[in-house]
Amino acid sequence: MVILWKELRHNKLYWFLVFVPAVLVAEQVAPESHTLLFVLSVVAVVPLAGLMSRATESVAVKTGDLIGGLLNATLGNLTELVITIAALRQGMLDLVKAALAGAIVTNTLFMLGASFLLGGLRHRAQEFNPQTARVQSGMLLLATIALLIPSAMSRVEGAAVPRFLQQLSLGLSVVLMANYGLSLLFSLKTHREVFASAGGGGHGEEEEAWPFSLALVLLIVITVVVALVAEIFVESVQEAALHLGMTPQFVGFVVVSLVGGAAEMAAAFSGARKNRLDISVGIAMGSSTQIALFVAPLLVFLSYVLAPTPMDLVFPGGAVLMVLLSTLTVSLVTSSGRAAWYSGVQLLAVYLVFAVTLYLLPQ
Repeated sequence: MVILWKELRHNKLYWFLVFVPAVLVAEQVAPESHTLLFVLSVVAVVPLAGLMSRATESVAVKTGDLIGGLLNATLGNLTELVITIAALRQGMLDLVKAALAGAIVTNTLFMLGASFLLGGLRHRAQEFNPQTARVQSGMLLLATIALLIPSAMSRVEGAAVPRFLQQLSLGLSVVLMANYGLSLLFSLKTHREVFASAGGGGHGEEEEAWPFSLALVLLIVITVVVALVAEIFVESVQEAALHLGMTPQFVGFVVVSLVGGAAEMAAAFSGARKNRLDISVGIAMGSSTQIALFVAPLLVFLSYVLAPTPMDLVFPGGAVLMVLLSTLTVSLVTSSGRAAWYSGVQLLAVYLVFAVTLYLLPQ
C-alpha cells in the first residue's frame, strides 16, 4: 500500500481521480445535465486507465506478457459488457451492435496502430511474436464470417424471417463461444510455447512493480469503477452527441468504443513505449477476439432474459464490411512480426477513413 500511495501522490495523472466521485455525485444531483456528465465521465476514465495500466504491468511481471495481455483484455472488456448490458435492458439493440463492431475495429486499428506509432517513435524497429497475431487474425476472420452470414441472409428474399435469423444467431453464437474456449486451451495449455514473447530487448524506464496480490485486487476494483463511470457515460452520450453534432452511428462505433477501451489502451501504449510489443499485440488483438467470439454471443443469450426483444447477429452491411477490412489490414501489417512507426500510421489511417465516414453520415 505504501508503494501505491507514493505513486498516487507523485504522479499528476492520478490527481484527476477526483473526477471519479465528481461524476458519481453529478449523476445523482443533475441527471439531466447530459453534456456535463459526458465530459466528466470521459475525464474520470483517464486516471483509472492509468492505474489499470500500472497494475497490469505488475501482474505481467509474474505471469508473462501473454497471460498479462489476456488478463487486461478480459478485465477491460468487462466495461464494454456492462455498457452493452445496460443498453440491452433499454432495448437499444442498434447501439449494442454498433458498440460491438466499433470495439473490434477500434482495438485492431486504433489501439494497435497507436501502439506501433508510440513504440516506433522511441525504438527504430520492434519485434513481436507473429504466431500470436496470426492466430488472433484467424479467430477474427471466423467471427467476421459468422457476422456476415446472418447479415447476408437477412437480405435474401424468403430468408429474412425473424425466427430463422434468431435461430441462426443462436447456433452461430454457440459455435463462436466454443471456438473461443478451444483457443484458450490451445494458447494457454497445449501450445503455450508457440506464443512466447519475442523478447524486444530492454524494458526502458522500468518502474517498481507492485506486489502481485495488490495489483490483482486493484485490477478488479478499478475495472468495476470504470464500468460504473462508463455506464454514466453511455446514458449521457446520446443527448450530448446531439449538442456536439455527432451521428448515432459515430457515437456507438467510435466514441463508446474509445471510452470503453481506454483502460486497455493505456496498458497497450505503455507496453509499446517500453519495447514490450508482445503485450500490446496481446491486449489489442486479444480484446478484439474476446469481443467477437465471447462478448457478442454472450449478449445474444442474455438478450432473451434482459432485453424487450431478443438480439440477433444481423449487423448493418457497412459495419460488417469495416470489421472485415480491419481484419484483413491487421493480418497484412502484422504478418512479419516486426513493426515501425509507419506501421502504426497505416492502421490509424484506415481507422480515420472509417471514423470520418461515420461522422459525415447523414442523420
